[in-house]
Amino acid sequence: MKRFLEQDKTVLDTQTGLIWTKNASLSDFPMTWNEALTFIEELNHSELYGFDDWKLPNRRELFSLMSREAINPSLPSGHPFVNVFTGYYWTSTSCARLPNQAWYIHLGGARVFKGMKYGSYMVWPARIADHLDSQVFRTGQRNCYNENGDIVDCHNTGQDGELQSGLQSNHPRFIEDTYTVNDNATNLTWLKNSNYYNGMLDWKSAFDLIEKMNRDYKYGHNDWRLPSIVELESLTDMSQHSPALPVDHLFVNVQKFYWSSTTSMYDINYAWVLYTKDGAVGVGYKLLSEFYLWPVRGKLSKRFSPIQSSKFL
Repeated sequence: MKRFLEQDKTVLDTQTGLIWTKNASLSDFPMTWNEALTFIEELNHSELYGFDDWKLPNRRELFSLMSREAINPSLPSGHPFVNVFTGYYWTSTSCARLPNQAWYIHLGGARVFKGMKYGSYMVWPARIADHLDSQVFRTGQRNCYNENGDIVDCHNTGQDGELQSGLQSNHPRFIEDTYTVNDNATNLTWLKNSNYYNGMLDWKSAFDLIEKMNRDYKYGHNDWRLPSIVELESLTDMSQHSPALPVDHLFVNVQKFYWSSTTSMYDINYAWVLYTKDGAVGVGYKLLSEFYLWPVRGKLSKRFSPIQSSKFL
């Protein structure tokens, strides 16, 4: 099935069940976080395109639209969107550790960072298709916050904590084995010890170590690999920090930052990395031994974005 289906002034993403405005710059100009939420409220009041359930997408919803194989914009090949600003777009998700900041995503290169809510960034409305269920997992956020970072009543805020949009993972999400943890949400199996190498290493060395694990049939398997950035991000929980992993995770020796197998298209000398303190998604220079290795095996659930192949070794 074709991923994107145009519907006049909207676009249905058949992979996620989300509908986006075809015009990615409907607001014309950047807004503060509160202004962005108010803008969405006004769109619903006016029933934009006949609907009153538009929302500021949460972090995982906007992340699901990103492609790590394209830049300026970082959207899948053949997308039908227009007026895509290759800068930052707000999400409805606050940072758990610093709730006076909210998450935004760079449409030029797909970086996921947080910033003060009084900053000005773009707004891209989304809604869940009437005849489909969202195929994007919840971020985990359950509280709502004002611009100062104080917890507020979620009612009519339009924030991630109010809507809690998306799929809930199976309970229990994580099943523990002697050396591994299976994630029932993604069907992936991770090493329980998330610092297998016991130190930082460069990108190529991470692949070399994975190759050795497979030669040695480590823990009874020979299909270990370096996770993609989509797979690493799937572990994050936006209600938690330090690390930003689900409260019931069973991992030990969790480190602050991890290599992925995904190369940055901005500069192929860099690869995508996950920062577990808050859940930021950035890049690291491949030649430097500044990130950790967290081996994974299994096939990612189709509910997550397609995996980029490990190019440019």
